[in-house]
Amino acid sequence: MYIEHIAMYVNDLERAKDFFVKYFQAIPNDCYHNPRTGFRSYFLTFAEGARLEIMNKPGMEDPEKALARTGYIHIAFSVGSKEKVDVLTACLKEDGFQVVSGPRTTGDGYYESCIVGLEGNQIEITV
Repeated sequence: MYIEHIAMYVNDLERAKDFFVKYFQAIPNDCYHNPRTGFRSYFLTFAEGARLEIMNKPGMEDPEKALARTGYIHIAFSVGSKEKVDVLTACLKEDGFQVVSGPRTTGDGYYESCIVGLEGNQIEITV
């Protein structure tokens, strides 16, 4: 068994797609649109086959996202080396995204950083 994909609603579908393409080399499919409901989505495929579905529809709620909360908390991307963690973290910080931890080696041995990405969603960058 494996996770086929993860999905998340976003307010700005095109900006979210561009974010994952720019920083994580996602390959998007063509935008799906259901004109009856207003639902739109992209499937983003990453180098090793993982997929993220980003979606949007009219009338979504958008409560504030606390950093420490219950539920899904972050998406983790493995970039292959400590140097790549450092470079991508610095790039995201330079582009105005908040770095909430790292880069650092955690108590359980992971080298990682965590940023607040698009629309308040946390992203972990690890080796």
